[in-house]
Amino acid sequence: MRELPFIGLILLALCSAGLAFGQTQDSYEYQSEFVWGINKNTAGGLIGGFMFKKSRKLNDRMLETYGLEIMNVKHPQELRFNSYATGNFFILGKNNYLYAFRLQYGRDLILFKKAPQQGVEIKGVFAAGPSIGLVAPYYVEYSLDNNGFLTVRKQYDTSIPIERIWGTGRLLEGLGQSDVVFGGNLKAALNFEMGDIKSSVTGFEAGFLLDAYTKPIEFIPTAKKYSVFPTLYLAIFYGSRK
Repeated sequence: MRELPFIGLILLALCSAGLAFGQTQDSYEYQSEFVWGINKNTAGGLIGGFMFKKSRKLNDRMLETYGLEIMNVKHPQELRFNSYATGNFFILGKNNYLYAFRLQYGRDLILFKKAPQQGVEIKGVFAAGPSIGLVAPYYVEYSLDNNGFLTVRKQYDTSIPIERIWGTGRLLEGLGQSDVVFGGNLKAALNFEMGDIKSSVTGFEAGFLLDAYTKPIEFIPTAKKYSVFPTLYLAIFYGSRK
């Protein structure tokens, strides 16, 4: 059911774009743009990650694009849990993160042009490329005794009693111990640019992305491993064009 807000948002934007299309006869021209933004997706947390994209026009309707996405991919069975001792959050049973670095090359097809200072420019987005996955250990802090006077941090394993876990480890702790997994990604989306200043870009992108790796990734030892991650996503972006 989490997919419904994404689909509804796309339909709403399409309706708005249809009303704006009648105002786009005097559209302005640009040759290149650079945008960056934050991503929310069905395989991530509150913020799934960050995206960067450089585009240049090939002709009046087509742009060539180069992109980079940096995402924190989660297992569908991950469950946040409160520590009995401190109340801090940790992921019950989790022993690995997956940080995905996705390189993308593609095309943006301009479906509806935007008039100066009004309307919406809509593009169809298609891109693919290699993915580099960093499988980093998930650290937890836990007590060595029942009194909690001595705590240590280590990668979670099933031998650690849940009642002794105080919370997660430090930010990015264990990143230097990551294993590298290679794969590929492809995406198809609709891009809605709604800025009213010629030199700036503001808007959002909604669509589907498939990320696949050469071997299954272990997030939770007792849960199913996955090597393919299909997701719906919504990205809010800002940038400039010239």
